[in-house]
Amino acid sequence: MEKFDVTIIGGGPGGYVAAIRCAQLGMKTALIEKYPSLGGTCLNVGCIPSKALLDSSEHFHNAVHNFKEHGIDIAAPKVNIKQMIERKRNVVKMTVDGINFLMKKK
Repeated sequence: MEKFDVTIIGGGPGGYVAAIRCAQLGMKTALIEKYPSLGGTCLNVGCIPSKALLDSSEHFHNAVHNFKEHGIDIAAPKVNIKQMIERKRNVVKMTVDGINFLMKKK
């Protein structure tokens, strides 16, 4: 059985930051996460995905209501929900990949 100086339960923002810091301080560190990706609820299903979709919604709102005052004339915009969801997935993936890179580095 492998031994560790510190074991952290949960790969959310607190967990992965603590694991990285412990490793930086020279501790042999284990990080336990029940889900397949790090980042916790906020990154994977909560805050970040919601904000990505809200950002897309804000762009749509601006196209419908605000572009004209800036001298931008466009045909009536349409929502492409499939593309919005794909963008949200890419935002989450990029962030998870960044965390994974940091974890492998330490």
